[in-house]
Amino acid sequence: MKRIFSGIQPTGEIHIGNYIGAIKQWIELTSEYDCIYCVVDYHAITIEYDIEQLRQRTIDTGLILMACGLSPDNCKIFVQSHVPEHTELAWIFNCVTPIGELERMTQFKDKARQHRENINMGLMDYPVLQAADILIYKAGYVPVGEDQVQHIELSREVARKFNNRFSPLFPEPQAILSHAPRILGVDGINKMSKSMNNYIGILEDKDIIWEKLRTAVTDVNRVRRKDPGNPELCNIYTIHRAFSGNENLLEIDKGCRSASIGCIDCKKTLFENMVKELDPIREKAEQLKKNEDYVKDVLMDGAKLCREMAQNTMEEVRTSLGLYRPKIL
Repeated sequence: MKRIFSGIQPTGEIHIGNYIGAIKQWIELTSEYDCIYCVVDYHAITIEYDIEQLRQRTIDTGLILMACGLSPDNCKIFVQSHVPEHTELAWIFNCVTPIGELERMTQFKDKARQHRENINMGLMDYPVLQAADILIYKAGYVPVGEDQVQHIELSREVARKFNNRFSPLFPEPQAILSHAPRILGVDGINKMSKSMNNYIGILEDKDIIWEKLRTAVTDVNRVRRKDPGNPELCNIYTIHRAFSGNENLLEIDKGCRSASIGCIDCKKTLFENMVKELDPIREKAEQLKKNEDYVKDVLMDGAKLCREMAQNTMEEVRTSLGLYRPKIL
């Protein structure tokens, strides 16, 4: 089977933006690909973070992935730092990656603006480690959102430069773009994010979800109940597309444009459909929380399988580089 790699940071509670934009697609892809999914904790330390919380957040992220439907039966799940070959390959890739390519990365520029007090080499080198994450498993496909396409292009260039200089070991990975719409936060302006406190967590209590939806920004041009709206300009309608069926969507589109339904009516329908989909995930997460050792075992077993693959790749890499390797190693 063709191989896929993708990762998620353990930087906070997984929200519906993560779920719609990535995790749902990850689950669908397991039926067609050999899938490897990683909790990328090394990527998470490039910005300020709570040291005491990182360990638990890493476990919790794996737990939520499993609650959503990923399991050892359909993919490999592991923690990035449990396979040290990732960082070894990243260093080697640093030696074939032009600095100019890293300086032009849009995400680096954005992160540097957001974290002016901590502009470190990790922020700049982030996409090189990402290339190592992907290529150490010789993954040919990477499911990403549009904001990550530039990083995948760099991974292709890194693979090409290594192959041309040393040995043709690596595929040039292709991006599999998510078809999910871009989900904004409940503020209707910024991308959904816990740091901006504009998110809806997939494990949040129903009352909290409803309160966030109730006060969420809709079509700003629809000031009064009797004003007709434009669903295409409304973030709530965008979220509807992920949780509601075609019949609901048609009714809401028509009702909004004709002002026969109000924004609260629209939000109530969305809330019902969200709860219907998220309830089983929440229930599964509660079961897993009672058996956290199982979650840890799945992550460790995944790391063992992936490390064996990574070690095989690194033996090929070291040979290609001409490094001296005594047999005892």
